[in-house]
Amino acid sequence: MRAVDLITKTQHKEPLSKEEIQYLISSYVKGDVPDYQVAAWLMAVYFNGLTKEETFFLTDAMLNSGDTIDLSMIDGIKVDKHSTGGVGDKTSLVLGPLAAACGCKVAKLSGRGLGHTGGTLDKLESIPGVTISLTLDRFIKQVKDIGVAIAGQTANLVPADKLLYALRDVTSTVESLPLIASSIMSKKLASGTDVICIDVKYGSGAFMKTIKDAENLSHAMISLAKLANKKVVCFISEMNNPLGKTIGNRLEVKEAVDCLKGKGPKDLEELCLRVCGYMCYFSGITKTQEEGYSFAKEKLYDGSAYKKFLELIKAQGALDVDFDNFIEVDEVLSIKSKEEEYIEHIDALTLGLVSMRLGAGRERKEDPVDFNVGIELTHIPGDKVKVGDELLKIYRNKKWDDRIIDDIYSAYSFSKEKIEPIPVISEIIE
Repeated sequence: MRAVDLITKTQHKEPLSKEEIQYLISSYVKGDVPDYQVAAWLMAVYFNGLTKEETFFLTDAMLNSGDTIDLSMIDGIKVDKHSTGGVGDKTSLVLGPLAAACGCKVAKLSGRGLGHTGGTLDKLESIPGVTISLTLDRFIKQVKDIGVAIAGQTANLVPADKLLYALRDVTSTVESLPLIASSIMSKKLASGTDVICIDVKYGSGAFMKTIKDAENLSHAMISLAKLANKKVVCFISEMNNPLGKTIGNRLEVKEAVDCLKGKGPKDLEELCLRVCGYMCYFSGITKTQEEGYSFAKEKLYDGSAYKKFLELIKAQGALDVDFDNFIEVDEVLSIKSKEEEYIEHIDALTLGLVSMRLGAGRERKEDPVDFNVGIELTHIPGDKVKVGDELLKIYRNKKWDDRIIDDIYSAYSFSKEKIEPIPVISEIIE
């Protein structure tokens, strides 16, 4: 078998067999097939796509390229949540403890953020003392003991994905539906959970720009899950505007804490309650998703979810934290409105990039993250503002770019008429 022959077949839209895809991926991971040949194959996939069977074969080859995790020592249904990423997305910090407070077993492996702000792991590590480096034994014990653990992926979990993604990034082949679906699902399937709830975001601040793109990705991932005998539910959510009111690691942790106390932004709360309702249903805790939603809301407002969050961070090493005095920066700048109208739209991508330039996110994997900096929205779409009213606060330290203020103003659009907000979840696909 030769890599060049497999490239030729994909170029001519001739389906590859399971053995052929397995050969290509395993040989690439071992170093027997060079980057330039795999890059040529990725480009052929980018233009010609893969069949559903080929996409599953690719996913299977990737997940078996390294370690897989066995969670059978944990009784009951194990659930996980994944997000395709967005601006201000602190959902896992709320949903994990909330679902555990309802009795779900939440075993979540996360990755680092690369872009607008840090990922879930960066946000957790912004809490003094918290570690995300858990051994598998400790990870499993924690889920058994308190119902939830959130940790970093092991170094040898799906190594093929790390190699392929790096190559896709530099060959402009990232935006390929079968490659995106296999990348996400190989990691999720290797993590060993039974039910995976995926928040598929669309809009300016998301990877998928249109709702149709999000729907297509959702159907592709659900097809892969069925072939692997796993349950996947996709929640399509809007990301043209930021989620919640904060962007930046500690700011988002503080907002998650507020949400867990029943005092958070309604869009974040609704997203977490809706996903948790499905987790409760598929875990057998409630008879319907709506009962799960109501049960989750009860646990959010009776203090159980926040108590579980404190258990989670303590189990992972947290020191005593005063979340009311959690953020330490050199300066907080107030940005005032120049308009007297309703806020129609706040471009998530623009504010995400501003946050990154403040130091809250990474342009490169090796870049350090400043946990304290970021943005806090004072008003959100649908609010009416007058000239001089505060639009948002900028939390800044030394890193600064004089164009930031102009970019922030460019993110806002206004309307003379009040705009009704878009529901946070547009569609649920099973």
